Amino acid sequence: MPTDWNRITLLPETTIRETLINLDRNSMQIVLIADRQGRLLGTVTDGDLRRALLRGATLDSRVEQAMNDRPSTGAEHESPLVWRQRMQRKSLRHLPIIDKEGRLVELIHDKVDGTRRWPNPVVLMLGGLGMRLRPLTRKVPKPMLMVGDKPILETILEHVAGQGFSRFYFCINYLGEMIQQHFGDGSRWGVQIEYIKEKQRMGTAGALGLLERPLEEDFLVMNGDLLTKVDLGALLSFHQEHRHQATVCVREHQQQVPYGVMEMGGTRITQLVEKPIYRYFVNAGIYALSPRTLQQIPKNRPFDMPQLLNELIERKQAVGGFPLTEYWLDIGQLPDFRQAQADFDLHFTRIAPEENACA
Repeated sequence: MPTDWNRITLLPETTIRETLINLDRNSMQIVLIADRQGRLLGTVTDGDLRRALLRGATLDSRVEQAMNDRPSTGAEHESPLVWRQRMQRKSLRHLPIIDKEGRLVELIHDKVDGTRRWPNPVVLMLGGLGMRLRPLTRKVPKPMLMVGDKPILETILEHVAGQGFSRFYFCINYLGEMIQQHFGDGSRWGVQIEYIKEKQRMGTAGALGLLERPLEEDFLVMNGDLLTKVDLGALLSFHQEHRHQATVCVREHQQQVPYGVMEMGGTRITQLVEKPIYRYFVNAGIYALSPRTLQQIPKNRPFDMPQLLNELIERKQAVGGFPLTEYWLDIGQLPDFRQAQADFDLHFTRIAPEENACA
């Protein structure tokens, strides 16, 4: 079906940040890049932007650094039947139509109604003591703290279920009976919940060794104290496309040194950089894992996710990073909890997806 392509057409100098906002608002899953004469230069999808960030681009980089500059197109003089055949042959959801000068004249969009249903399990790690949030967690487990009008975990469950996931494993320990009493078997939310009860604290990955049945599909693991709008379907597709054994969601972190940094070569100063800003990717606590990774997890003893990832890397297994561009907040300390209260209405109760994707 044709669509209004003007609202998703951007100039090549547009920043990646602005492009993400456009992608978030237009719900088309694509942005077109054209020059000021309307000539098509390329296309951009969510995956293109994440790959650019992994290559070293930042949110302030020009989007032309991320675009696919050789997209499939249809010619204006061709029939709609030819366009459809090309889309089917190449498994395309979008096809820009251009005239003989390369100017955009239309965008054909194969609209898919409804949310994709994912059979892949989602494992939520909920057994932590929440010591840094005391006294709030003396009688309430951290995932059950109220943010907005509901527990943190309920917001997580609704967001993940809303993306088409329905199989959940809740790994519980500290005050876990409160979690089980509130969520039951998950039928109230239209999902299936199974509980993995840790007799001791098992770390951020050890509970996976307590699964009664081996998982057969790629699965997701997520810490139970995160508020995020991450697209888990995009994460899983990215993981499978690159054939990773593990894919880690990563978040860009900036740190400014408040001094002039001297770069040295032997006894000589080779360069003075005044108050430089260094950028790092940090672990965001969300993972996509292959079923084979479960073979690396010991039975009935504590084991942390960094241990698993390091073992996979040492064994030359493919471990990838998936840059987060959506809202994300780790509720680890009291200031984070207060920030979550302030952010909740903006990011989790609005009907229209108009929030800044890079907040």
